[in-house]
Amino acid sequence: MRRNTPGQHRRRTSIRTAVSVGIAAAAGGGGGGGGPPPRPPPPPPGSVGIAAAAVAATAVAATAEGATPAPQAQRTQHVEYFNGADGHPRQTTVPASKPLAPSEKAAIAAGDGDVTSIVQNGTVGTKLDVVFVGDGYTAAQQEDFHADVRAKWAKISGVEPYATYRGLFNIWAVDAVSNESGVSGDPTKDVVRDTALDSAFFCDNTERLLCVDTGKVESYASKAPAADLVVVLSNSTKYGGAGYNDISSQVGYDGIATASSDNDQSDQIAVHETGHSLGKLADEYDYGQSGTYTGPEPAQTNLTKLSADQMTAQQQKWYRWIGQQSPDGGAVGAFEGGGYYQYGLNRPTDNSIMRTLGQEFNLPGREAMIAGFYRYASVLSSPVSTHHAVSRGTRIRVTAPASAQLKWYVDGRERKAARGSTTVVPRTLGVPADGRPHTVTARATDRTKAVRDPALRKLLSRSLSWHTAP
Repeated sequence: MRRNTPGQHRRRTSIRTAVSVGIAAAAGGGGGGGGPPPRPPPPPPGSVGIAAAAVAATAVAATAEGATPAPQAQRTQHVEYFNGADGHPRQTTVPASKPLAPSEKAAIAAGDGDVTSIVQNGTVGTKLDVVFVGDGYTAAQQEDFHADVRAKWAKISGVEPYATYRGLFNIWAVDAVSNESGVSGDPTKDVVRDTALDSAFFCDNTERLLCVDTGKVESYASKAPAADLVVVLSNSTKYGGAGYNDISSQVGYDGIATASSDNDQSDQIAVHETGHSLGKLADEYDYGQSGTYTGPEPAQTNLTKLSADQMTAQQQKWYRWIGQQSPDGGAVGAFEGGGYYQYGLNRPTDNSIMRTLGQEFNLPGREAMIAGFYRYASVLSSPVSTHHAVSRGTRIRVTAPASAQLKWYVDGRERKAARGSTTVVPRTLGVPADGRPHTVTARATDRTKAVRDPALRKLLSRSLSWHTAP
């Protein structure tokens, strides 16, 4: 079986951990113009700074006296993990990856990291670019990695609203060559393997928590033409994964999802995590906080302190969807429990994928995901440049989602016979051979019923125009 490596050498060093004082920003699913969703709280604001100042003062004093400075506290970051494919996610804090030294960055930049296009639906800048980085694949296993990416994307893109909007995505695979095949902690805690990204189960003594070196992930992801969304596929059949939702990368992505490459259920982990990174959705489960939430109204679209009647009366949050049958089961309403609290916060439906893996996005969640898709991708794109004149015989090809209405115009007048066509020729569209310049325009409007927010609907239209040569 290709997952096994003869010898199973033991690596001398464990996952890199930070030694500088600090605390990661809690942003798991944050966005929407406000703060992050409620989390099991870190130490109170100020206490970290006070503690850091005390440690620093102690270190300075000790150094002045010639003594060994006191060790500094570890920097940490929040992660989300999943103990079972049909269970609620969980939250914990793990040591943050140590920043890479310049020499390490230079080695990765000059070394492996070949980029392969898996799905090409359009130019970078008009599509949402998903980057898969492999770990635990040797040089001889990179084709296996590419096959795993195709299989994993097929499952992810089978979930709505991905299924409807497959054409908005480009998929890239970045080869990270490991010295050994497989990942640490598989099958047991004592197994340690030398891999490019330090993938390891039993992270923080939690078996299903699959951690990586996030700095190394960024260095490899930066090799892709663009990285709007990053997924690490770790070479394993063992169930597990993680969501790093408090990471904002200089490369451009928010968050990292990790998943086992060959586990049939691990794709659900990646889908859930994109609910945070793309949909800016909060978790809808209650965990880690007892009592009642008493904080401000959450910024995320799928949590509220309001009842269904209050949302309707005030036209707030998901009021447009209340009473509608949701794909995850039942009608949209206000169900108590979410954002890690049992009481004081309401979610749209009883059990969406933001609460339990294996479920669908609820109606408000689908709308939020579509909004996330369009933050990166355009409803209309074309490989034919609009910056240069085209001839009457040029084939103009465009792409648009199946839910979009596509119209064509010549000098501002619609050519109704061409409605819905994704390829036209100016001559057959009606551009005359009169020696004068003319303008051909394509206009796409996504008319999906999954979007009800008028502000978002305004973003679901785009036009492209080409000038014909005299």
